[in-house]
Amino acid sequence: MKILFTFPGQGTQRAGMLQKLPQDGDIMARVRAVLGDETDTLDTEEVLKHTRAVQLCLLIAGVACAEELERNGVLPDMVCGLSIGAFPAAVVAGALSFEDALRLVALRGDLMEQAYPQGYGLTAITGLQLNQVERLVESSGTYIANINAEQQIVIAGREEDMAAMAQKALASGAQKAKQLAVSVPSHCELLAEPARKLQQAFADVTLNRPRCTYLSGSTARVAWQPEQIAEDLALNMSRTVRWRDAMIAANERDVRLAIEMPPGSVLTGLTRQAFREGEMVCAENNSVTVLQRLAERTKAAR
Repeated sequence: MKILFTFPGQGTQRAGMLQKLPQDGDIMARVRAVLGDETDTLDTEEVLKHTRAVQLCLLIAGVACAEELERNGVLPDMVCGLSIGAFPAAVVAGALSFEDALRLVALRGDLMEQAYPQGYGLTAITGLQLNQVERLVESSGTYIANINAEQQIVIAGREEDMAAMAQKALASGAQKAKQLAVSVPSHCELLAEPARKLQQAFADVTLNRPRCTYLSGSTARVAWQPEQIAEDLALNMSRTVRWRDAMIAANERDVRLAIEMPPGSVLTGLTRQAFREGEMVCAENNSVTVLQRLAERTKAAR
């Protein structure tokens, strides 16, 4: 039986999130070596209004937590990240260096925000099936961005178009339609051009074959070749997230313990809806000792 590390995307960030990182690692020194003085204010409330800072914080927090678990003997057989979470996943898998990830994620955030500095974002619709949302988005100016669960679909687009879509969704029986703390229209064709620019930046980066299974949160497929992983990382900002399909694939590949890296527990809830069997926990709400016990029990069942 296998262990999966999952890494969340934008919307889970909060001010001060880097102040609770494990103290026995050197990760912030490594961040400072790349980002310089920017490091000091990354997780402040004001700076977290910017996509660049949000994505860098999620990268740092995810890698820091995963490295702490690995130092304590909890090792992943598989990794998977939602949106920006794919970057810490690739780092933990050994496919991408942390330093290169910092540079690429900073560029990714800048490209996304420069393309759509204001007036756009994401809205989560809960309580409708995919085919219902697909019918509603037709001619609405919005796009399906994330298929997170059977009845949780995220749309992307202009704020006023999403607001109109939200009203239509609620009138069609949706339980909830909530705009997320994301300021760009991720995971749709609106970001095709920034994605191509990021892909060009990967030409100067060397990736390696991962030491554990890299599962794409966009395609729900496993990638082993470095060039496949580079393409997945570069283009995922413009591709629909298929988290439910990815978690079904992980469960079918004998994953029985999914541990969500910080911040938050959103992916734990979504993964629980997709798994037929197994345990789902978030690292933020459990001690390393508890996670060690769960990992040992999972490994003993192999």
